[in-house]
Amino acid sequence: MERQSSPHVSSEPAVKALELAIAMARQNAAALHLVCVEEIPQMPEYIEEVREAKGIAARRFRPVVERARLRAEQSNIKLQVHVVSGHPVRMIVDLVDEIGADLLVIGATGHSAL
Repeated sequence: MERQSSPHVSSEPAVKALELAIAMARQNAAALHLVCVEEIPQMPEYIEEVREAKGIAARRFRPVVERARLRAEQSNIKLQVHVVSGHPVRMIVDLVDEIGADLLVIGATGHSAL
């Protein structure tokens, strides 16, 4: 999982988390999902603002997603990608519930101790 609001979206902890998640997915023959969250700090007034944020997120996270897909492919792991916009914790919790994930591996980006 990668979350960052600056133009540079890769972090070493996130890369390490990806490598760990790939290894665990391979070892357990498990599905692997990559979640990228574009944080929307304030409440948007119009649905167009949400759509715009999603478009920005898709472009911003493209290098991260491409790198993750390549690493997963090299390890014969199918990767499902989710690029979402909103409150990071809420979006991740909702997605984990939706896909029925058993384990969540998070790569820190320096925004908090978590």
